[in-house]
Amino acid sequence: MSGQESVIEARGICNRFGRQSVHENLDLDLYRGEILAVVGGSGSGKSVLLRSIIGLRRPNEGQIKVFGQDLAGLREEQRSLIERRFGVLFQKGALFSSLTVTENVALPLIEHAGLSRADAEHLAGVKLALAGLPISAADKYPASLSGGMIKRAALARALALDPDILFLDEPTAGLDPIGAAAFDQLILTLRDALGLSVFLITHDLDTLYTITDRIAVLSQKKVLVAGPLAEVEQASDTWIQDYFHGPRGRAAEQAAIRAGQER
Repeated sequence: MSGQESVIEARGICNRFGRQSVHENLDLDLYRGEILAVVGGSGSGKSVLLRSIIGLRRPNEGQIKVFGQDLAGLREEQRSLIERRFGVLFQKGALFSSLTVTENVALPLIEHAGLSRADAEHLAGVKLALAGLPISAADKYPASLSGGMIKRAALARALALDPDILFLDEPTAGLDPIGAAAFDQLILTLRDALGLSVFLITHDLDTLYTITDRIAVLSQKKVLVAGPLAEVEQASDTWIQDYFHGPRGRAAEQAAIRAGQER
């Protein structure tokens, strides 16, 4: 995808925990407007990479540029302005249990955008509608929500500040197949409608076959291969072959083909 604008450029990233090395000389780009899926075996450092990019962990070595800016070299207030252009959906939602759904979504609008509570809660209602949540969920607490509703509430909060980049950590994990498929289509719709760039960590093969533009495979402490699915699944690596050409991979591919024929 040469010639495309990179909104994230990671170069030479090394992440170590004591003597254990998770990443060594890792390079990765996220291009404007694309849905990039990051996959890899357990322990390959997918979530560590996400945390490094969004600023929750500083890599031991390497450079991360976002919108052309080296995050490590910025003053705190400059870095904060860039990080407000991120929307993050954590794997289990990470909603505040003591706040209602509306209050969870309104909080970043109050804290970072300086809106009054009334204005923030009104705008939160718009974000909840974008995420496909019914009005009846607005005043509920996270404990009374289903898994799918928690994901959508967390997505609404991730969209609260009108981000340019959306980070999703296993967004369909724990959802039933129908709920997962609906969530995939929601992400695709939001990307197209809002012009988002999406960085997605997933194990969901259906997601990979239906909504991703590129896939990056983490293996051997680096990005082993990155490109369109048709290119990645042909790589000779044993894990890639087992992952994409095993029974689940074949089933996901056939489902994607059938869906394309029905459109």
